[in-house]
Amino acid sequence: MTLALIADDEPALARHLQQQLAALWPELAFAPLARNGLEAAERIAELEPDLAFLDIQMPGLSGLEVAQGIEGQTRVVFVTAFDEFAVQAFEHEALDYVLKPVGSERLRRTVLRLQQALAAPPAIDDARLAAALRRLQPIAPAAPAERLRWIRAGSGDVVHQLAVDDVLFFRADDKYTCVQTAETEHLIRTPIAELAARLDPQRFVQVHRSTIVNLAHLAGTRRDEASRLFVRVRGCDRELPVSKAYVHLFKAM
Repeated sequence: MTLALIADDEPALARHLQQQLAALWPELAFAPLARNGLEAAERIAELEPDLAFLDIQMPGLSGLEVAQGIEGQTRVVFVTAFDEFAVQAFEHEALDYVLKPVGSERLRRTVLRLQQALAAPPAIDDARLAAALRRLQPIAPAAPAERLRWIRAGSGDVVHQLAVDDVLFFRADDKYTCVQTAETEHLIRTPIAELAARLDPQRFVQVHRSTIVNLAHLAGTRRDEASRLFVRVRGCDRELPVSKAYVHLFKAM
């Protein structure tokens, strides 16, 4: 069974796309619709669908930002209403896309290409894909959100007010997100994807789909014998793994 996720903040357009896909590809199964970039990132991480049809401009995170954070083998198709100039950029980067309103003939060709790609062994160059998504990012900015300055974390009957600048890193842990400071660890229910959208990108960087690090507390990096990259944070003894999609952030280190 091939599982597909559709992410679009316009439910009517998402349903129309699903109906067209179901007609062209009867064996295709569908995950619940994601109505914004945050939901899309969470469901891709949880379900690891074979395909993700991502609207480019969504609240919280753009389709490009969601794609950049994918860890597994989910193949992305961008759904865009952009003009011809922007579409040429996608063609130049050899990324799959369909235009809004989605035409049946164009979608049929996309489905055939996807079926062929899924039947072949994966041959994705992670560094090339990450570089392509970064180059395309300026054409699809996400909706601006107010930057977080404080985190409220409950502990029994006490609610702690934590300054975001004091946080060493955030790490997703099952149904909670761990907020690590130099003194202790707190648990909050805010998903890691929602935090990523509201933190200052000049200070906080995502190094893994489950981890966001405060650069102000970064102590250094280390590579192991398998060339996997880890970051070290002041005030914390543990090392944090960096996934392939984010290694480029530490090239100079």
